[in-house]
Amino acid sequence: MKIAIGSDHAGYDYRRMLISHLEAAGHEIIDCGCEEKVSCDYPVYGRKAARLVKSGACERGVVICGTGFGISLAANRLEGIRCVNCTDVLTVRMARLHNNANMIALGARVIGEDTAKLLVDTFLETPHEGGRHGIRVALIDSLPKE
Repeated sequence: MKIAIGSDHAGYDYRRMLISHLEAAGHEIIDCGCEEKVSCDYPVYGRKAARLVKSGACERGVVICGTGFGISLAANRLEGIRCVNCTDVLTVRMARLHNNANMIALGARVIGEDTAKLLVDTFLETPHEGGRHGIRVALIDSLPKE
């Protein structure tokens, strides 16, 4: 799978770790993150990754900042992006099964590295159920920006 991954300085180490983890699993990664661990603006990197997912250049996206909140908000500003900040496996599974989340946000200051790997793996392995959930996702995607 082709995956966009981006982070600010707070998520830098996790991004590097997850890139290695995902490449070892055979995924193709497009790195959209900051180039060094110097204070920078998470919206820039959340948006870069989200643009690749929105365009179809990448099938899924992973974004990381200190809490996962700010970078997910930035990604979700793009139409068609459903980026969910997750801290546990149930949340990730439901985000994929019911909401067809196409991006996941992680908080490097909130979860451990092993949990981050588990959440990303679950995100990539879990399908969308479709059916009534597909109808709801289409409704979400059709809502106008206010």
